[in-house]
Amino acid sequence: APPNCEIYREDEDCYEACQLAIEAIRYKQGSYTSQEYFSESIEMCPSFPYSFMEKAVPYLKRGQFIEWKRLIDRAVELSPTSYLGYRGWCRLQFLRDYEGAIQDIELLKQSINGDIGYCQTGDYHLNVALALCYKELGNYDKARTLIQEHLTTNQSYNDPYDYYHLGVIEYESGNYELAIQHFMKQIEVNDYLGETYYFIAMANKKLEKFEAYKQNLIKAEQYYKNGKMRSDTYTET
Repeated sequence: APPNCEIYREDEDCYEACQLAIEAIRYKQGSYTSQEYFSESIEMCPSFPYSFMEKAVPYLKRGQFIEWKRLIDRAVELSPTSYLGYRGWCRLQFLRDYEGAIQDIELLKQSINGDIGYCQTGDYHLNVALALCYKELGNYDKARTLIQEHLTTNQSYNDPYDYYHLGVIEYESGNYELAIQHFMKQIEVNDYLGETYYFIAMANKKLEKFEAYKQNLIKAEQYYKNGKMRSDTYTET
């Protein structure tokens, strides 16, 4: 979405920089013309965070992470509450930089009084993203607590993958019956994941319930063949 240039009316340079940024987003993201407009915008007003953020995005998508981080770090420096969550999510999604993602999201939680919001794709609340980072670092208790607190606080929302990840945490912790309960809740909320049935199958196998194992494994295969699985345009979380 374009920025609101009217809030910069009292600063002629930053107002013009904002106008240049609006011109930039009229062209294909990452194109030479678009990036040049963002560069001009930054030169016109070096304290305008939007242009740093938007100029950074194409580098992220191309895998040019050093250049992305140089630009996004400047955006975060200029407007921490606007971009800490985004940088933290990207550290998880693209770089598997779990410590860095935790640092960003925790700092965001300390910086604002209220809900910290969702990741860029809208699939994960940032508290769940935080939980996934702790899980990957082996802190299952912290990960479990964060997701449970999020689900308790946001009972009216049906995020697409929360119960699935909670189920995986219990499965990897050896709590197979509890894992199955969470996976069944995932099916109730969002029955679109072959992964859910796969893990139900694996949990039943651990419990030596071999008929349930076989049935769910077959169903998982059917879901996969029909394209019912988690997917992302850039990289799987």
